[in-house]
Amino acid sequence: MPAVWISMALFALAGAISPGPVNVIASSQGARHGFWRALPHVAGASLSYCAVVLLMGGGMQWLLQTWPALTTVTQYAGALYLLYLAFKIARAPVQALNTSAPPTQHTHWAHNALHGALTQGLNPKAWLVALSGVSLFVPTGADAGLRLWSFCAISGFVCFGSVACWAALGTLIRQWLQPASHQRLFNRVMAGLLVLTVLDMVDLL
Repeated sequence: MPAVWISMALFALAGAISPGPVNVIASSQGARHGFWRALPHVAGASLSYCAVVLLMGGGMQWLLQTWPALTTVTQYAGALYLLYLAFKIARAPVQALNTSAPPTQHTHWAHNALHGALTQGLNPKAWLVALSGVSLFVPTGADAGLRLWSFCAISGFVCFGSVACWAALGTLIRQWLQPASHQRLFNRVMAGLLVLTVLDMVDLL
């Protein structure tokens, strides 16, 4: 079993650390608000991915394979939401970047955690990676339940660490973002990267 866990972790890392909508937004959050204030997004996205893996293992995999059109519908619905987020990032107002303290307001955590969960839940990449992982690591049999929960837990931990790394990467350029012109440029670059990842996921490139 430990060897399988290592394989699960490496598979999850390959999917979670690569550029994607959740990671691009995490970098944007880290750059604009600091690492601590980006953690709700990181936590929400990680918990949401665990839910996606559980859904895939619990029957969604069969549903998507039975009705391929459903995959296309969910893919484009997610793409539209992510494009909306790209628009919001591009139009984000310039602000003073002088706070890096942990957030204290419960509403801030709840709002950004929900935002991260929705971003991940509507991320076509997350569903495709989860589908591949469940097909690979959760075969039918007596230990299918244990395999699914193991894959879910490992995926959640790896996702949290990977998205947190992207948030930390964003914090490294906070000093460069002090001028308003740099903030506007950064927001537009992040929005452009998000659009490119969406186009790539729906095979329009």
